[in-house]
Amino acid sequence: MNRCQWVGQQPIYIEYHDTEWGVPVYNSELLFQHLLLDGAQAGLSWITVLKKRENYRALFYQFDPSKIAEMTDNQLEILLTNPAIIRNRLKVYGFRKNALAYLKISEQQTFSDFLWGFVDGQPIINHWSRDSDIPTSNDRSLAMSKALKKAGFTFIGTTICYAFMQAVGMINDHTTDCFRYSELNPNPK
Repeated sequence: MNRCQWVGQQPIYIEYHDTEWGVPVYNSELLFQHLLLDGAQAGLSWITVLKKRENYRALFYQFDPSKIAEMTDNQLEILLTNPAIIRNRLKVYGFRKNALAYLKISEQQTFSDFLWGFVDGQPIINHWSRDSDIPTSNDRSLAMSKALKKAGFTFIGTTICYAFMQAVGMINDHTTDCFRYSELNPNPK
């Protein structure tokens, strides 16, 4: 069974690739969770965050934006002592900042509609034959990054936004020889 080259042999990566990566996500709170975790990854490998994902879920109220937005500085400082998550002050405090921005956007439209608007509501299906062909950003991830920053988000540069778009199925960047490419794109060209 062929998979994207980045997957490697670690079971947690294989499971993530085979069941989650590139599957379109439309639930606003699940999109928020993905965005937070992609921001936590900044400067690190995704597997580091993936291994700590359940810890984040437990410590950040199942990624409930209303509850995260209400977290006090004292609560965040306590989290900074917990080795179950990445203990980067800006990233931990960024979760609260991003929750506040999420709630602000949600007053106008669903977070899902806001984000999916950057791909006109439909997944973009790319046709890469090698991992080395896949870009780390594009015009849409740049536009998303700028809009999220304007809304008050942090840790959402264009590269993070592109990785997020791949993860939540806005962009199908499975290579054409990967079994998930055809499963997620039933009409390949």
